[in-house]
Amino acid sequence: MKNLSRPALRLIQAMLLSVIVIFSMGATDPGSRFNDLGHKMICSCGCNQVLLECNHVGCPSSEGMRNELMAGIQRGDNDNLILQSFVQKYGPTVLAAPSAQGFNRVAWIMPFAVLLFGMLATMMLVRKWKLRTVDMPAIPNTPAFERVRDRIRHDTDEFQGDPRR
Repeated sequence: MKNLSRPALRLIQAMLLSVIVIFSMGATDPGSRFNDLGHKMICSCGCNQVLLECNHVGCPSSEGMRNELMAGIQRGDNDNLILQSFVQKYGPTVLAAPSAQGFNRVAWIMPFAVLLFGMLATMMLVRKWKLRTVDMPAIPNTPAFERVRDRIRHDTDEFQGDPRR
């Protein structure tokens, strides 16, 4: 930094300041907030599509909801206040994803818990099957059994020579 001249330092400072200003303006841009919040809500017409992507011709709900969203942004309401006003008016199903507070945490935790439980149960079952031993039946030494075995051997030897039978 000692080797940089004063005008070069001023130029670097101006560039950093302009980058900070540009990024801070983008964060408060009404269009980007509208887009961000509109993708966090579901249209209330029953189509189960994201509010900004509801493509029904003449949808009775989406246009009014979009106007309400833009009015909240223009009033200067923060994002949480806007979302809460929609939840109060349309119910919690208006949110595209449940909030991570209170009982709604169950909606986030349960799929992973059920998957983990299923994997553990499967591993235990496979291990139990693997460790299980089955006693082989004893081969009887009776004359009737010997006659049946000899007949089976005779019949299978006949078929090995002629594949059409």
